[in-house]
Amino acid sequence: MQFSKLLLEAIALRKHIVATYNRQIVTLAPHILYTRHDELYVDAVAVERDGKPPREIKLGTFKLTGLSEVSLVERSFLPMRIFDPNAEKYAGTTLLAVEA
Repeated sequence: MQFSKLLLEAIALRKHIVATYNRQIVTLAPHILYTRHDELYVDAVAVERDGKPPREIKLGTFKLTGLSEVSLVERSFLPMRIFDPNAEKYAGTTLLAVEA
């Protein structure tokens, strides 16, 4: 997938991305890119949905095939404290994760 490289760059540099997901424009802080059942996923914090902040700041899972019109934003983020790249769900499937 072409924008998986963009996600890798965003994770490595701790940069936000903007994309369309479920017909909404979302700004995401991607924390980890990994596979599950031979599909690519990114766990990220949605910092905006259609220009509005979320009700709750949390780490969500986004299937890459559901993301479109992905672009890198020159705005940095700090990893969430609760993010654990060593969690069992990522064991043996991580492609890249933010460093604490």
